[in-house]
Amino acid sequence: MTKESVVSAEPTLLASGGSCHFSDPGCGFPAPGLNEFQFEPIFTIGSFEFNKPMLLSVFVAVLVVVFFWAAFAKPKLVPGKLQLVGEIGYDFVKRSIVLETIGKKGEKYVPMLVSMFFFVWLMNIMSIIPFAQFPVTAAIAFPAGLAGIVWVTYMGLTFKKHGFVGGLKNLCWPSGIPGWVMFILVPIEFFSNIFVRPFTLAVRAFANMFAGHLLIVMFSIASWYLLSPSLGALYGSASFIVAVGLTAFELLVQFLQAYIFVMLASSYIAGALEEAH
Repeated sequence: MTKESVVSAEPTLLASGGSCHFSDPGCGFPAPGLNEFQFEPIFTIGSFEFNKPMLLSVFVAVLVVVFFWAAFAKPKLVPGKLQLVGEIGYDFVKRSIVLETIGKKGEKYVPMLVSMFFFVWLMNIMSIIPFAQFPVTAAIAFPAGLAGIVWVTYMGLTFKKHGFVGGLKNLCWPSGIPGWVMFILVPIEFFSNIFVRPFTLAVRAFANMFAGHLLIVMFSIASWYLLSPSLGALYGSASFIVAVGLTAFELLVQFLQAYIFVMLASSYIAGALEEAH
């Protein structure tokens, strides 16, 4: 989509939120597009532009840090409400994801994975927060950055644990496979573990949030666009019900995407820590 098409789409979208309905002559449905994911910079410093998704990501990062600092700065034997909520969240990630996937060796990675889980989850939840109304992970740079952190951790642990030759064997040489198959399997495993894993980790989180946000926006706009004193009111009501249902479903997806992201990160760390065969 060109810059000109984005600019031309914005007045139509604004009109739909004002007085444009399908019964009005010459008023077409302002279907949302990529313009929903492009934001004017809040401020610029040279060539650096700071926009809304970046502001939301900073807000979420500060929120996670402040919450856990407040919950555990002065822990008590009988926890208060804030500490209790923090312990429930921490134990959920630790016991249900990290220890289940990595085992006891994963204890030292729990703080990183807990932080990552809540960071991703809250960035997703921004989609339904008034005035925010945008899932930060729908901008590919954010899940790509987190996937990069996971990939660096995965590669670092692999070669630290097994050495260079052993690390390559861990990445490319599955155990229990006949030797004649390795000619085909080794390149596939190499490409999969080093390139495909970080790519799919990022795209999975991005694509789900991108699609969910676009659907909610489309049915929300349609609810207003179809609203009229005629039969369109029925269609508008149906579209509104769908928008509400999608929002409720998106709440589940937002949680699941954070869960899956951290579970896959844990599985990569577990693979790096496996003993060489």
